[in-house]
Amino acid sequence: MMNNLKLVAIADTHGMHAEIDLPPGDILIVAGDICPWGTIADVHDFAQWLHDQPFRHKLVIAGNHDEVFERKNTLAREMFAALAPEATYLQDKMVTIDGLAFYGSPWTPTFMQWYFMADRGEHIRRKWNRIPEETDVLITHGPPAGILDNVKGIPQGCVDLWERVLEIHPRYHIFGHIHEGYGMITKEGTTFINASTCNAKYRTNNQPVIIDVHRN
Repeated sequence: MMNNLKLVAIADTHGMHAEIDLPPGDILIVAGDICPWGTIADVHDFAQWLHDQPFRHKLVIAGNHDEVFERKNTLAREMFAALAPEATYLQDKMVTIDGLAFYGSPWTPTFMQWYFMADRGEHIRRKWNRIPEETDVLITHGPPAGILDNVKGIPQGCVDLWERVLEIHPRYHIFGHIHEGYGMITKEGTTFINASTCNAKYRTNNQPVIIDVHRN
């Protein structure tokens, strides 16, 4: 077993994945919003690109722009699996790699008529209660409240997600969704990474985030 793992995290590529210069690493993590329009053609294009990326493992969740994964879930998953069989699509699901437990979930609080949305409070809390306590790396599309989530000074994150993070204390929490919040911060024992690739103007100006995981 390797003592160190290099995670490379991106999110919110919105169909512009081919513009990204990915650094080398062991595990590529894509935290949602892979699609520009949310179509099966978008998934086809992204999966072909993903297959060509030289990582030992590739973990992907959906986001609020990825309509096809909610409306035509079986079709989207089948195409994804056929074109990028080495990748793992996580939708309220856990996978363990080299002793690290990764859990992925696409949900965000309801806003307009997007996808994978749940009302704040009891509805979305049920989603977060599924996150296992043994999670080492949590991957969600949206941020928790107060963490790299400001839009023009107004926090947009999920209070219920923040409360669940405080309960389980994952080592890392990777997300996107709020393009303006790109960056990394450590708080309450968890390192939070907003890996949004697109900035607020939907330009791929933000670099992939590299996370060196040290293990004993």
